Amino acid sequence: MIEPKKIVAAVSLFAAASLALCACQGPNAGQSNAASAPAQGQAQSAATTPSSGQNPALTNPALADAQAPQTYRARFSTTKGDFVIEVHRDWAPHGADRFYNLVKIGYFNGDAFFRAVKGFMVQFGINGAPAVNAAWRQAAIPDDPSVGRSNSMGMVTFATAGPNTRTTQIFINYGNNSFLDSQGFTPFGQVVEGMDVVESLYSGYGDGPPSGRGPDQGQLQGAGNSYLKSDFPNLDYVKTAVIEQP
Repeated sequence: MIEPKKIVAAVSLFAAASLALCACQGPNAGQSNAASAPAQGQAQSAATTPSSGQNPALTNPALADAQAPQTYRARFSTTKGDFVIEVHRDWAPHGADRFYNLVKIGYFNGDAFFRAVKGFMVQFGINGAPAVNAAWRQAAIPDDPSVGRSNSMGMVTFATAGPNTRTTQIFINYGNNSFLDSQGFTPFGQVVEGMDVVESLYSGYGDGPPSGRGPDQGQLQGAGNSYLKSDFPNLDYVKTAVIEQP
């Protein structure tokens, strides 16, 4: 069994650079080994820069400010099949609004499930384009106080590195992770279709460093999908994510 403190450090976005609980990698720390933010001056690959045809909010988070419906569903088509997340705004209004906007602008399209730990969770939400990551790294949302929903199997939660640090990284619980409930990991939705697909996402690399041999979040933030395609060819990806009409 993984020691809870070590797990939480991994679930923080700042988790990559430190072994401390809230010093996980990246500006989205707390989002499990999820988003270690690279140095600001890190080079960006032209191949992963957003194209002119993409939504301008991808590089300007201030444009992604719509209020979400009270309940909505988002369908994720992945390299392993489809799954559907049902979101409840009354569980976590800030999280529900942020997730709604990220799906609407196409933020998750082409993104990797870069961290998958059997029995714990699978994480995604670092964009494949470094320019997009640079734009969203500091676009944090306020915390949502818990209303009693727990991080049980299939529940969907933003990664966090401490108070008011949630940005774009998401994880889906693979089991009972209720120890996270009191630490700012407030679920905003749950998988209502395709949990078998979620559980089949490639987990062979394990956790990120130093706990496993998965992707380094700092390098992913700075180099984007080119880094993953080169060094982690077996990862699964989001093809498209869309809001489903009622």
